[in-house]
Amino acid sequence: MKKESRLTFWESLIIMLVMFGLLGTMMIKLKMTPQIPILLTFTLLLFYGKFRGFSWNELQQGIIDGVKPGIIPMIIFIMIGVLVAAWLMSGVIPTIMVYGLELLNARFFLFTVFVSCCLVGVIVGSSFTTISTLGIVFMGIGHVMDINVALTAGSIVSGALFGNNMSPLSGTTNLSTGIAGVDNVFDHIKTISHTALPSAIIAAIIFLVAGHTGANPNMSSVHHIINALQSNFFVSPWMLIPIAVLIICAVMQVPAIPTLLSGSIVAIVMHVFIDHPSFSTISNRIMLGYKLNSPDKKINAIVSGGGVSSMLDSISLILVALTLGGVLLKLGVVDNLIGKLKEQVNTPGKLILTSIISAIGVNFLVGEQYISIILPGTTFRKNFEEQHINPEYLSRVLATGGADINALVPWGVSGIFISGILGVSPLVFIPFAFYVWLNPLLTVIFGFVFGKNYKTDSLASRNAAENVAKELD
Repeated sequence: MKKESRLTFWESLIIMLVMFGLLGTMMIKLKMTPQIPILLTFTLLLFYGKFRGFSWNELQQGIIDGVKPGIIPMIIFIMIGVLVAAWLMSGVIPTIMVYGLELLNARFFLFTVFVSCCLVGVIVGSSFTTISTLGIVFMGIGHVMDINVALTAGSIVSGALFGNNMSPLSGTTNLSTGIAGVDNVFDHIKTISHTALPSAIIAAIIFLVAGHTGANPNMSSVHHIINALQSNFFVSPWMLIPIAVLIICAVMQVPAIPTLLSGSIVAIVMHVFIDHPSFSTISNRIMLGYKLNSPDKKINAIVSGGGVSSMLDSISLILVALTLGGVLLKLGVVDNLIGKLKEQVNTPGKLILTSIISAIGVNFLVGEQYISIILPGTTFRKNFEEQHINPEYLSRVLATGGADINALVPWGVSGIFISGILGVSPLVFIPFAFYVWLNPLLTVIFGFVFGKNYKTDSLASRNAAENVAKELD
């Protein structure tokens, strides 16, 4: 049996630089579809791994291991496609748009979008759910009000990720807490709020100022859209029931897939009783998405979309990105780079900076938020313990550098999802996702400024107390 050969640090670094050079040139300069550059890079890396002594079976196992973490997110993507189609054809999304257009002021639009996504994100505990529901609605309203698309998308992403960070129901929050060894998720939330709240306040001020500098919308156009929505859909408070079902499931901590299915089924049942469509029509809309065919092309574009097929492009991109990430992990590229960084830490500030750089690096190399939490977390946890730093500070690093940054990676699971749902290129919304930039930055700055206060003797005290208790028994 051939012994697995590991690459050196410098070899791994060269691979990373060449990989980013190829991806950047093909995706940004040549404007190629992302799947093709990633597949080409994967092919070159696969044959290089074979040249360096890895067997085909080992490389294939790396692919399998890389894809595994993305299976559930990809199924969730499909469920979200179903939900969007169901909420469009039943009138849920048009109802929210009508109420939003009647209530929202254009000058406070971006601020309202950010705050609304923050609140809903905390309640449902999922940035994906927030973006795929409120996000679509606000993008449509923003389009009608002639609000800058990039700013609208940035405010949605910023609010959704803040809510995701501050919610005890969030999957990434609980994963970060578990990997870091934090006993209580609310201890983690309290600690991350020290950077998340200032970041959110700064982002809110930016969106408030940006909204006030924007042009006033043409209100006659807004009223025209409202009338068109009311004439093509059943607009009623009753159509808010599927949203209530979604929130109830989230509060009861029902997993994402059954929660999304519940919201979809309720909307479809209401659609059947209100509009009496055939089963084949419902089936086609769920698969291909809902398409409104009215004389008004503008309203058709705003309230058409969703469906399983709308998510297939994103799923294929995630699949090839995770495949590339799996081979990088199997070759040891990620471990080599993180391991070298691990040797450079001797103060809380340096440790936090190194940990967050590692999480960001894994995000860009692998493109998967869960791996970017797990790998740095398991690698640096011992360093945090050796320096007697509370584990809540490690979980904060993992949530900001792992979960948040994934939205800023064009080929990352979150980046791909956001782009597909909101219908904008990642390069459009990434510069304006202010909260996502600020939170990791403040985490690093606070680490250097207040790092000495992070140290505690609680770990040693806890062990001593346990030993005393054993002796007394």
